[in-house]
Amino acid sequence: MRLHRLDITAFGPFGGTQSIDFDALSAAGLFLLHGPTGAGKTSVLDAVCYALYGSVPGARQSGQGITLRSDHAAPGTRTQVTLDLTVAGRRLEITRQPPWERPKRRGTGTTVDKAQTWLREYDASAGAWKDLSRSHQEIGEEITQLLGMSREQFCQVVLLPQGDFARFLRADAEARGKLLGRLFDTQRFAEVEKRLAERRRATEAQVREGDAALLADAHRMQQAAGGALELPDLAPGEPGLTQAVLTAAAVARSTAREQLAIAHCRLTAAEAAQQTAERALADVRERDRLQRRFAEARRRAALLEERAGAHREALERMERGRKAQTVAPALELREAADAEHRRAAAAEARARALLPREHADDGAAGLAAAARRAAEELGGLESARRAERRLADLVAERADVDRQERADEDALREAEAWLDGWETTRAALQSRIETAQEAAGRAEQLAVRCEDVRARLAAARTRDRLTGETDEAQRRALAAAEHAVRAKDHWLELKEQRLNGIAAELAAHLTDGEPCAVCGATEHPAPARKVAGHVDREAEDRALAAYQDADEERTAAERRLGDLRAALAAATAEAGDTPTGQLAADAEELERRLTRARHDASGLHAAQEQLRRAEQERERRLADRRQAEVRAAARLTRRESLDREQTALEAELSQARGTAASVAARAEQLQRRAALFTDAAQAARAAEESAQRLKEADGRLAEAAFRAGFPTPQAAAAALLDDAAHRELQHRLDAWHTEEAAVRAVLAEADTVAAAAQPPADVAAAEAAAAAAGRLLREAASARDAAARRCAELDRLSARAARGAARLAPLRQEYDRVARLAALTAGTSAENERRMRLESYVLAARLEQVAAAATVRLQRMSLGRYTLVHSDDRSGRGRSGLGLHVVDAWTGRQRDTATLSGGETFFASLALALGLADVVTEEAGGVRLDTLFIDEGFGSLDDQTLDEVLDVLDSLRERDRSVGIVSHVADLRRRVHAQLEVVKGRSGSTVRRHGVA
Repeated sequence: MRLHRLDITAFGPFGGTQSIDFDALSAAGLFLLHGPTGAGKTSVLDAVCYALYGSVPGARQSGQGITLRSDHAAPGTRTQVTLDLTVAGRRLEITRQPPWERPKRRGTGTTVDKAQTWLREYDASAGAWKDLSRSHQEIGEEITQLLGMSREQFCQVVLLPQGDFARFLRADAEARGKLLGRLFDTQRFAEVEKRLAERRRATEAQVREGDAALLADAHRMQQAAGGALELPDLAPGEPGLTQAVLTAAAVARSTAREQLAIAHCRLTAAEAAQQTAERALADVRERDRLQRRFAEARRRAALLEERAGAHREALERMERGRKAQTVAPALELREAADAEHRRAAAAEARARALLPREHADDGAAGLAAAARRAAEELGGLESARRAERRLADLVAERADVDRQERADEDALREAEAWLDGWETTRAALQSRIETAQEAAGRAEQLAVRCEDVRARLAAARTRDRLTGETDEAQRRALAAAEHAVRAKDHWLELKEQRLNGIAAELAAHLTDGEPCAVCGATEHPAPARKVAGHVDREAEDRALAAYQDADEERTAAERRLGDLRAALAAATAEAGDTPTGQLAADAEELERRLTRARHDASGLHAAQEQLRRAEQERERRLADRRQAEVRAAARLTRRESLDREQTALEAELSQARGTAASVAARAEQLQRRAALFTDAAQAARAAEESAQRLKEADGRLAEAAFRAGFPTPQAAAAALLDDAAHRELQHRLDAWHTEEAAVRAVLAEADTVAAAAQPPADVAAAEAAAAAAGRLLREAASARDAAARRCAELDRLSARAARGAARLAPLRQEYDRVARLAALTAGTSAENERRMRLESYVLAARLEQVAAAATVRLQRMSLGRYTLVHSDDRSGRGRSGLGLHVVDAWTGRQRDTATLSGGETFFASLALALGLADVVTEEAGGVRLDTLFIDEGFGSLDDQTLDEVLDVLDSLRERDRSVGIVSHVADLRRRVHAQLEVVKGRSGSTVRRHGVA
């Protein structure tokens, strides 16, 4: 890689545009970059790094590049860095513009333009530049692939920070490991250690979980066995637990089966005893039933004998009732006539009690005449009734007039009170309208701000999501790159093996008499033979195809990573550095303010409508007041007319109603009087007719009783039975005959008589014996069922424990294997004698290469005195692998690099930095680095050592390299002629060249 030209605009301390011609500076091979503190020497190197990778080294990178802009730049000048370089034989030009916060073209405030990148390539045949890409991702992938190193590696290899390497010399193994890990990207080996430790913990947890489940089954088996099972005194994860549990389970199953056989025998004996007791109980109960049946029949026969006289009396009464049935129609007729006469007499008495005293003894004809006279007088009151109704209407109309007058007076008072407060009401409503209009304007402004904050919040959430996706894509890209490197190494190894054995492959096609394709000879006395493991063309092609596939996967993964980084940059540029939580809180606060403003503004229409209704109400009340005044004048005339008509009607009615309160009351008196006379006349006639019918019924009853054989009608009535008495008497007679037949039948049964002759049955003793036998049977059945359930449960749990043990066996083997590997890679295993971690082992090999490369230059700088060597010895109780010692040829002893003096430390760290650059360059695929920068440290050297160091740096020109020294040392300005000076001023820094054409 060779730098040609760097153009800087509004970057860092450079307010304007500065151009640096590296071709002119590199012509001398060695050039000096100097200037006062804070002028911007390091910013030149930052610009190179930013042009290549889109970011600057270390803590100087902040946000998405907005802080890279110069504070001295004019507001309309955009920050831009353009780098012209040659890498991998291609002349490229990279232009980058970071995000730019500029004033808005319309309105006030600022807006942020997104970052932009251009990549061009110089076409020598056409003599012009051609555009390659404007994509951040594609340009980043292209530059990284061409350089073959990350930004961190570039900053350590091309921009050599001597302070870091001085600390590297004096650091302990852990600090060296961190730096080397960043440079050589050994994170994958640390990930291997981490993954193995995680797998060890996971498999250990699974083994413990399996053992815990096995112990849980053992506890369940112990409960099922009733405590007869002895559990092993082992914890989950300890060896021998599985076998101990399975053995204890087998013993418990055998014991349970023996108990089941014993319980089954006991159940069979209990069943036989229970059946015998049940049969004996049934026999005793049957004998007891027959004995009780015979005794009950004897008792019923005695009762029949006692009730024989009552039975004969019932028969005689039944006969008398049959004869009395012939007199029943005459009795019913006489009772009906008597009841009718009593009702008519009572009605006549009630009607006469209501009559005036002078008419109480009148006959039916006199009462009818008095009723006709009252009806005639009632007809003469019709005209008075009409006058009375008209008077009631007049009174109601007069009251309505008075009510209207009071209503109008109330309405007038209310209208006057409402109109008195009209100005206050109108002013309050107008104030509400103005307040709502102000809230509406405020709501519009807040809506615009809310929309902007929502957009930033969405971008912030996208930024947070893309951050995780970018990390994952970076891990995948790293894995794909590692896979591609391994595939390439495999292919190159096979290719080298094929080339080593190509003679045998060519010899396979030789034919006697035909010339050899290599030497042309026609005789082939000793052709080469293929050895074991020969690699043919097909195997090489397969390895090449695998490498190409892996390289395509790497390219795709890096492209995906670039896309995510571009999307992340865009989202971050839109969202800024504000945390998502803060943006969410701001959005929520604006939403609350907007909601409150909209709520205040929502009352605008209601207030306007309320004002309109209030104005309409004012007009209505004014109109009502005018109408009320008109109605008051009309009511005065109407009241006078009603008073005159009322006086005339009252005089007419006073004459018509007499002593009654009203005409209606007088009419009601006459109506009641006519009704009383009519009812009394009808009741008198009905009483006379019922007395005649009663007399006729008495004669017919006396004749019927005589014919039936009864001396008097009263005797016939006493012998008569109603339906209920007849049914009850017949039922008693039928029950006596039925009971007599049933008793005779029981006393004639042979088995009942035989049972009565035997001793009394003892049912209680038989039931007690049967209950005892049943209880013993249930106990035996329960014992048998419990033993069967115990056997089944132990079988089930044992089978589950066996299955669990079978599943756990391979898991335990895997745990043993993974635990051994994890301990070995973590450096804690006894097999790892030096306690060296896997990552430290890899870094130790890299450090050994770096020490060997650094020693070549260190010996020259120290005139052959010092040599850097790698040491894998342990220091104290720590781990080994990353020790670094210096061998002093003057004393022949090794000593720690921390014992070097300041100057010795500088040139040792410089040699280490150059050696590290060689190793990293070689690892990056042999990319040639034609331009290097060395930052500070030369002030600690004496003149002779400084000359030696400069000679070493100057020797780099032998390989057509140029070296830029960044230093304050004044003596270097005399020794190095090609110089680039950075001059700072109030308007920003500028650059000047010295000692070059």
